[in-house]
Amino acid sequence: MKVSRSTASLIIALNAAAVVVVLVIVMQWPRHVVVPTEQPPAELEIRERIGLLAPDPDWSELEVYQETITREDFESLLTDVFSAGDTWKAAVRIGDSHADVDTQDGKGFRLRFATQPSVKPPMRYWRSASELPTVDGDSDRPLKGMRIAIDPGHIGGKWAQAEERWYSIEKGTEVMEGTMTLQVAKLLKPQLEKMGAQVFLTREQTEPVTNMRPADFEAAAADYLRSIGKNPQQDQRSLEFERDKMFYRTQEIRTRAWLVNDIYKPDLVLCLHFNAESWGNPHKPQFVDRNHLHLIVNGTYSLSEMRLHDQVFDMMQRILQRTHEEETAVSTAVAESMAEATELPAFRYGDNNAQQIGESEFVWARNLLANRLYDCPTVFLEPYVMNHREVHDRVRVGDYEGTRSIHGKRLKSIFREYADGVAEGVRAYYLRQRARK
Repeated sequence: MKVSRSTASLIIALNAAAVVVVLVIVMQWPRHVVVPTEQPPAELEIRERIGLLAPDPDWSELEVYQETITREDFESLLTDVFSAGDTWKAAVRIGDSHADVDTQDGKGFRLRFATQPSVKPPMRYWRSASELPTVDGDSDRPLKGMRIAIDPGHIGGKWAQAEERWYSIEKGTEVMEGTMTLQVAKLLKPQLEKMGAQVFLTREQTEPVTNMRPADFEAAAADYLRSIGKNPQQDQRSLEFERDKMFYRTQEIRTRAWLVNDIYKPDLVLCLHFNAESWGNPHKPQFVDRNHLHLIVNGTYSLSEMRLHDQVFDMMQRILQRTHEEETAVSTAVAESMAEATELPAFRYGDNNAQQIGESEFVWARNLLANRLYDCPTVFLEPYVMNHREVHDRVRVGDYEGTRSIHGKRLKSIFREYADGVAEGVRAYYLRQRARK
C-alpha cells in the first residue's frame, strides 16, 4: 500500500487529535507535543525514485496554484535558484503556456502559467513581512503578531556521539552541537517574545522529537542496503550506520517538519546549527585553523535530487508559494547582523552542490532536508567551526553575562553572541519592512 503525503498528514493529524483538543481547551501550546508512534508502512519501504521515509507526493495538492505564476517567474526560479546547472531538465519540461513535471505514477503533472503576475499572495499558511500589519518606525515590538519557530539543530546529550555531532579533545570538555544549539535557542526565544512574536521550539530538551528509535528502522535499513547491492547480514556496521542515520537524520527532521507545518504554522523558522571542519580520526580529533560563517536557503538541487519525485514536489511547493524571495531577504539581514556580531569571514563552497545567492557573500542556496520540508521561509544558520581552538575554548567556558577575556579578546558568551546576532537581524528586517511609510 502506498501512502500519499496528504494521507500521511491525515494519519498524523488523527493520531494527534487529543493534543489538538487540549490546545483548544487551554488556549495555549504545551511544552511537549505528543507525536505519533507509528510510521505509515509504505514510508518504510524502498521505492523507486522516492526518498527514504518520504511519503508519495499527492500532486493534486498543487492544483490550487494553477495560473498563479507566470512562465517568466517560474523559469527564473527553477533555473537560477533551484537547479544546479540544467539538472531541472531531468524532471521538468517548460512550454509557452505550461510546465510538465514527472510524477511517480507516470501520468505527470501539468502546471498552467498565468498570463500576468498575480496581485494576490499564493495559498500558504505563512505571511511575508509585507503581508503583516504595519508598526511604528520606532517600535520596540517589530515582531508583533508574528509566529516564529526555532529549530535547535540535531539532538545532543546522550545522542550526540551517535549522530556524529560530538568531539572531545581536552579531558572534561565535550563539544555537542545539539546541546549547544538548544542553549542558544533558549536565549533567543525570550528576545523574540519581547519583540512581540509568539515563539515555538521544535524541542526543549536533548531528546529526540520523534517517538521512533533506531531499532524501528532495522528492516528499512536492510532493504536499502540490498537495493544498492550490499548484504546486510554480512555488513553489520553498515546496517547500524544506515539504521541510525534514518532515525536521527531523516525521521527526526521529518517529525519536526510535521510540527512546523501542521501544528505551529509559523511565518518564519530559525534553524540553529554550528559548523565543523573534518577533524580526522574521531578517536583523536584535531583542531583546525579555519573559523567562518554562512547561511543557507533552499535551492541548487542536484541531478540525483531532481530524479526523486518527492523532492521535486517539495521544490514545486516552494516555487509556487514564493518562499525563496522572503527566505533570502530575511537570511541576508540575519547574515549581516551575524557577521557584525561574530566578526567571522564568509565560508565559500568549493563544489557545485551550492551557489551564492543574492547580494550577501554569506548566503548560499543548497538543498537540505529541513530547509526543503519546512514550508515557510527558513533561515538556516551555520556559524562558528566547532573544532576551531577559539570556539572550543569559548564552549568550555560556557555561558556568562557581560564579556570575558578569551585568547586576548573581550568576548561575550558564544551562546549569547549567537542569539543576539540572530535577534538583531530578525528585528532589523521586520522593522524595516513593516514600518509605516
